[in-house]
Amino acid sequence: MTLPYEILVGLRYTRAKRRIHFISFISLISILGVALGVAALIVVLSVMNGFQTELRTRILGVASHVQVFGMDGALPDWPGAARDARTHPEVVAAAPFIEAQAMLTAGQTARGVMLRGIEPSLEDAVADFSPHMRSGKLEDLAAGRFGIILGRDLARNLRVQTGSKITVISPQAAITPAGIIPRFRVFTVVGVFDVGMYEYDASLALVHLTDAQRLYRMGDTVSGVRLKLRDLFDAPRVTRELSGMIRANAYLSNWTRSHASFFRAVQIEKNVMFIILSLIVAVATFNIVSTLVMAVTDKEADIAILRTLGARPGSIMAVFIIQGALIGAIGLILGVTGGVALASNVDVVVPFIERLLGTQILAKDVYAISNLPSELQWDDVAGVAGITFALALLATLYPSWRAARINPAEALRHE
Repeated sequence: MTLPYEILVGLRYTRAKRRIHFISFISLISILGVALGVAALIVVLSVMNGFQTELRTRILGVASHVQVFGMDGALPDWPGAARDARTHPEVVAAAPFIEAQAMLTAGQTARGVMLRGIEPSLEDAVADFSPHMRSGKLEDLAAGRFGIILGRDLARNLRVQTGSKITVISPQAAITPAGIIPRFRVFTVVGVFDVGMYEYDASLALVHLTDAQRLYRMGDTVSGVRLKLRDLFDAPRVTRELSGMIRANAYLSNWTRSHASFFRAVQIEKNVMFIILSLIVAVATFNIVSTLVMAVTDKEADIAILRTLGARPGSIMAVFIIQGALIGAIGLILGVTGGVALASNVDVVVPFIERLLGTQILAKDVYAISNLPSELQWDDVAGVAGITFALALLATLYPSWRAARINPAEALRHE
């Protein structure tokens, strides 16, 4: 089928060798600018998606989807609360816990930590410690043996390893004839974990639930019950429903409350980066304006001849809109191809750059994770492509309108 002459002329203008080579250079710069902007935007959005997913996975692998706390810091009938919670179809596991502050000392070194008492046989159902154990295992925590599992960075700071003895000092104190003496107990390091989150690797220690009850004089009570859901994004709804199902004197919290500000900050950062990099794409696409303005000036005589042959102003506009859209489309295709390829291989590219420069891009103690994750979402790619192409079309309006207003008599006067 024969194409409309507007398309044929527009394609011919794009392919033709111009008398002014500077126009071709500006066109190439416009294409490269659009390609680089689109690729950068896709890569940054993919990294932000991966960063958000990785943080959520690691945080919720150590924290929990929903927590049931005793009103006075103690939950007496935790088995009953766990049974009530398990009646909800979205709850797949429940485990008791004790969580309190403590100080660990080894030699001349001391560190403040969050001490968590767990039931090893139930903990694997609600947390992901086992896959991250670097030495020992959760089952090495046995009641009455006073074993302790430390985060990797915490163990390094205390200069201890598996088999070392450390002293755990409770903030509670014992009143004796000699005065007030802090409660302490000697524990044996039976394992080290590394979840990849500095917050936990440097300040979390695990002990058996029974040993924590003895250390903090809690009897048979616990701090609360941790719940795991089928879908973590249903946590707010499930929390509301569980509040009417659990008969114990307790209150409920979920990960969207305890870490809401953190994930909201990551989402805001993603949106801000999208806006900033979109401006880069906008600048690149509006280089098309200068390219087409110079092309219109170069083709004034051709435009005048087309007008004298009966071409309408709208047809002249279509010629240059097609030319500008083609420049934007080529840059867009190159940018999407490069961006998708780079976003899919960030785990290879970044280590190569780190080895090349001899430095670490992400310091674990600053950015919470030490690797640069990437999660390519095709919705983001489609959105970037749509916005870029719309900006490219917008950039063609003024030059094409200017071309349509050329007076044939004036343009051919000096020819």
